[in-house]
Amino acid sequence: MRKKFINTLFTGALTLTLGLGSLTGCSQSSSKNSDASSTAATEATKAVDTTTAVDTTTAGDETKEAGKLDIVPGNGETIKIAASPIPHAEILAKAADILKDYGYKLDIVEFEDYVQPNLVVESGEFDANYVEHVPYLNSFNEEQGTHIVNAGGIHYEPFGVYPGTKKSLDDIADGDSIAVPNDTTNEARALLLLQDNGLLTLKDGAGLTATVNDITENPHNIKFVELEAAQVARVVDEVAYVVLNGNYALEAGYSVGKDSIAYEASDSIAAKTYVNIIGVYEGNETKDKIKALVTVLRSDDIKTFIENTYDGAVVFFEE
Repeated sequence: MRKKFINTLFTGALTLTLGLGSLTGCSQSSSKNSDASSTAATEATKAVDTTTAVDTTTAGDETKEAGKLDIVPGNGETIKIAASPIPHAEILAKAADILKDYGYKLDIVEFEDYVQPNLVVESGEFDANYVEHVPYLNSFNEEQGTHIVNAGGIHYEPFGVYPGTKKSLDDIADGDSIAVPNDTTNEARALLLLQDNGLLTLKDGAGLTATVNDITENPHNIKFVELEAAQVARVVDEVAYVVLNGNYALEAGYSVGKDSIAYEASDSIAAKTYVNIIGVYEGNETKDKIKALVTVLRSDDIKTFIENTYDGAVVFFEE
């Protein structure tokens, strides 16, 4: 596990002080000297006025900038968050740059699995996590008795079928193996994608809880290699195809648009269902620092970052 500390950069205001010396003259001074003194005083006054105007404008701009998002400013508070490395931690690193301007420091800790990020939030060791979608969260809470809730949806990652030893689904042969995630919701998502592409048929109503036991037709006698989601990409040389979560596809160097054989359409029910969220302990979703985190992650800046970075493998969630 790698730990990234995102430190807040504190900036101080620069004060400009302009001292004015006394302007003196004898009673016998000529009108020329008097005019010069008057001119000097006028110029000095202009200098003070100009300085004041610059400072006021700057302060106004800073106020306007600070108010562009509806966030209650922090006072150096730390938000400790558990995250998957890609894309979650990368998106959070971008968010940290914005949050520091609002008085918050984001402490990002990367995890390689989906289980520990929920457990550390449940225990109170972490403020939040950014690793999962709602179906997985609901399943986890039910199975583990935890109390994690959705504080806000941020993005979704189209599931994809990627080449293993074979490059096209047309090449599938009797008895070929396909690696899929073994957790309840992600395995169902993989099987639904394979069903959409004609490789199998699931029993009616299997839906988001489908497992290999719900397969009613398997014309190619496919053998399913069920692995922890983070391990699926590592067996590409041992199976005909792999079905990957978007973040693990990215970690393996795959592009959904360029490398996948088949993937979920961005407007599909599945893609919308599996929106990745900020998970927090129940009741903490109303805390100012959590609301600040979600507001930044839902901002146009983050949307633009996602669109420019991930080539369609990560899609900003439009509520």
